[in-house]
Amino acid sequence: MILKVCGMREPDNIRELVELQPDYIGFIFYPHSSRFAGKLDLTTIGQIPAHVKKTGVFVDEAMDTMADEVIQYNLDAIQLHGSESPEFCRSFKKFLHNMQTEKHVELIKAFGIHEGFDFTALDAYEDFVDYFLFDTSTAGHGGSGQTFDWNILQHYHGTKQYFLSGGLSPDNIDAVRSLKDVRLHGLDLNSKYEHEPALKDIDKIRETFDKIRALRIKK
Repeated sequence: MILKVCGMREPDNIRELVELQPDYIGFIFYPHSSRFAGKLDLTTIGQIPAHVKKTGVFVDEAMDTMADEVIQYNLDAIQLHGSESPEFCRSFKKFLHNMQTEKHVELIKAFGIHEGFDFTALDAYEDFVDYFLFDTSTAGHGGSGQTFDWNILQHYHGTKQYFLSGGLSPDNIDAVRSLKDVRLHGLDLNSKYEHEPALKDIDKIRETFDKIRALRIKK
């Protein structure tokens, strides 16, 4: 189970999180988000170990703009959290490849899940993204702290692995093990692990990391 913490911004908070060795750290480049990263401290970002994947989160952003952030912050993954089409993902995947960076930049496509969500719409994305991310459907494009009904995932019949997001907290994290879905690649922690937007409660995150990593050992 991969562990991703999203909505980071403050240098000291980032350094504290890195000590817990998350698999991914997410930075939100959506200006309307309360966790908007703005201009990140380059020294702090440069000190993040290579095994921690730096992820930029964007909402219906231009390819050139996202490419600039990939270069400036040496991002390892891009998370598209808007209404980006399969054709956009295909073009952007090619765009990233043509940048001729020394590494593969992962592409994660997020979807807001709700009752009646049409999972067949994801079929057209499968060849153009590395992972899906399933979040609670809200007007604010994530970070709501609300949990969707995980039973809806029974209707997902695709093969692409996914991150689970949306209201994950110390109170419901134990229930994740009940999903028993081999396609569940990782957990995306955000608003329920905060003192305030973009300032994470490191003790709460450590507690959850310890629980999930204990499950790894038991396996």
